Amino acid sequence: MKKFTHIDEQGHVRMVDVSGKKPTLRVAIARGVVSMSQETFEKILDQTVKKGNVLETARIAGIMAAKKTSELIPMCHPLNITHIAIDFFPDKVKNSIRIEAAVRAIDQTGVEMEALTAVSVAGLTIYDMCKSYDRSMTISDICLLEKSGGKSGLFVRNAG
Repeated sequence: MKKFTHIDEQGHVRMVDVSGKKPTLRVAIARGVVSMSQETFEKILDQTVKKGNVLETARIAGIMAAKKTSELIPMCHPLNITHIAIDFFPDKVKNSIRIEAAVRAIDQTGVEMEALTAVSVAGLTIYDMCKSYDRSMTISDICLLEKSGGKSGLFVRNAG
């Protein structure tokens, strides 16, 4: 079993010391899905939600969240993020919107948490802007799709 890196020998929580690591290019891509009623889905695509443009607001919220990840997740390091992209993929058959976030940094530790946080907050923003139409929306399937860089190298989630 792997040793937990955020717990010391005495069982105390700690932030991992990355000062000895060299900065390298780190990339992470995460995904999540927001499912909703057909009416809500159409309002988002037609841009008729009373609160405004849902997807562009969610994009901004996701970008802002990625930049604030170290303030939200206790043991995350503040990173020098160089790029964040958030894209939306509407699925008319499932009345859902897949969210993908890609985060890049040249730093001493990875950007997985930043990508996952971006997806999560983008999904929450969609929910917040549309909850008056559809409180039964669900946010699901949030996961890391891919990461590269650092000592552990490349990770790609299996399609299945």
